Amino acid sequence: MEETALVYGPACQAYNFGPEHPFTPVRGTMLTELLTQLGAYESVTIPKRAVRAEIRRLHSETYVAVVEAASSGQAPSDAVRFGLGTEDVPVFSGMHRATLWVVGGTLTAARLVANGTARRALHLAGGLHHAHRSEASGFCVYNDPAIAITELLQNGFSRIVYLDIDAHHGDGVQGLFYDDPRVLTISLHESGKHNFPGTGFPHETGRDAGTGYAANFPLEPNTDHNGYLEVFDKCIPQLLDSFKPEILVVECGADAHAFDPLARLQLTSHTFEELYHRILALAISHCNGRAVMHLGGGYDLDATTRAWAILALVMQDRDVPARLPQPWLDYWESELGRPLTATMHDTEYPRAADQRAQQQNLRAAMETMKNIAGIWL
Repeated sequence: MEETALVYGPACQAYNFGPEHPFTPVRGTMLTELLTQLGAYESVTIPKRAVRAEIRRLHSETYVAVVEAASSGQAPSDAVRFGLGTEDVPVFSGMHRATLWVVGGTLTAARLVANGTARRALHLAGGLHHAHRSEASGFCVYNDPAIAITELLQNGFSRIVYLDIDAHHGDGVQGLFYDDPRVLTISLHESGKHNFPGTGFPHETGRDAGTGYAANFPLEPNTDHNGYLEVFDKCIPQLLDSFKPEILVVECGADAHAFDPLARLQLTSHTFEELYHRILALAISHCNGRAVMHLGGGYDLDATTRAWAILALVMQDRDVPARLPQPWLDYWESELGRPLTATMHDTEYPRAADQRAQQQNLRAAMETMKNIAGIWL
């Protein structure tokens, strides 16, 4: 069994909303080229493209048909009703096919772990966690992590933890499994009081048979390294201890970094490295190491590329080098027209922590735990 599998297909680059959109495929190019120069992009699995039937496991026929129609590059007259043709999700030529490749990557990663080929797998794309059954949202057309979870459920897994560390609430995945007790969705994110999508509060705990199987940890703006890890350490291991998952599916968005333009959390590259080690340790202690990881948000190209490179290195049990390769730096500084951080870890740090924010974070976290404790925890 391979310990870690990397999954990536260049066809994912076709998921492209245009040069001014923050969800740019440049992120994937920068990341894979950096990993190549670090010697950490070897034996990469090229995914198969997802097929329509796999998308239909979770997305409605009406919605898929509208996405297909919009893939001509011209939005149908009713597209906005389905979240398409908006500023966040503009339509583009080939959108349906491009998203099939993204979904296929996360599905491939899930299958490699499910069939025992790899202990854990990392898809160097994906993370379209805002897409709903019949609606695109937040840069997301089809929900690849949720579709991968259905694959795992169909392959005999019956206790799955979906853990989301993106700065934005994983509302799409939560909603798609809101009544399913087999999937515990956990999201740490900037509070919906302050950021998109405006959800993810402690009272959101599930519905019907799934009541208690959604756990949300909203964080105030200016939450820093210590404050974030305190909430994580107080709550996440306890949830896994009680739920006893068989596998983790993890959204590794890097937009909680202090330099990200679309969030106001204050994490650093060091925070991300510590988080990755904690998550993999939880996978080892609870799931025999089984974890399916994918990316997500991250809109400062400098910080995001380094955070995701650290993720790939940690997952492969490689050392994190002090400096980035000079040829990579030279090329991308020229390409982007601005200087980049020359070291893997940050050299600049955010302002001092907001203690009031951390007190509020802990109150919200304890409220979440209390709400769940009355049901199963």
